[in-house]
Amino acid sequence: MAVKMISYNLRKGGRDYQDLQREIMSLGVWWQSLEAVWLVESDRSCAEIRARLESFLEPGDDLLVLGLDGHWAAVGLTDQCNNWLESVLKVAR
Repeated sequence: MAVKMISYNLRKGGRDYQDLQREIMSLGVWWQSLEAVWLVESDRSCAEIRARLESFLEPGDDLLVLGLDGHWAAVGLTDQCNNWLESVLKVAR
């Protein structure tokens, strides 16, 4: 399985986006590394994930889905998050 990064800007303040978050969590093993950034281990393509999540967005919202190749670098994340990244991406930073 490949790891995908899902990031979004939700423009409509006060709207409940829990359905979007539940859908992201349903895609596979996940980690919410930052407030609006999720890492998901999934067999689905980036385009398939975008299509599944698009219906949960409001006009003006932004969504980005990227496939990760295993190379990464981070600062400020918890040890638990860094350990998760190392385990799913299989390449040390």
